[in-house]
Amino acid sequence: MSDETEIVTLLENWAEAVRARNMERILAHHDADMLMFDVPEPLFSRGMDEYRATWDLFFQYSPGGPRSFDLRDIAVTADGSVAFATAFIHIFDNPLRLTVGLRKEAGQWLIVHEHHSYAMKSDG
Repeated sequence: MSDETEIVTLLENWAEAVRARNMERILAHHDADMLMFDVPEPLFSRGMDEYRATWDLFFQYSPGGPRSFDLRDIAVTADGSVAFATAFIHIFDNPLRLTVGLRKEAGQWLIVHEHHSYAMKSDG
């Protein structure tokens, strides 16, 4: 399996875990010292404890289910030991941009960085 295919599968499994509210699977392929830039406060979190806490907020406002965290248009660039992926996360038809940085350790891809953002809408 190519690195790109492995990463797409990892991200799709991560999104499925979010929809299922399975915290163990959500965290499974994240580096212990991962960094995330998020949309709601806190805008910045580092490490698994802070990352895990951001999901509490998400689950307060998301009832789960098939439309609660749908990844689309995943694109991956990988170079053996580092990679990045971009996608759109559709949360109840509201698109959010996702950029993920990954590092390969002991033959496994780990998410070391997540960046979530909404596009600013223009009035024109």
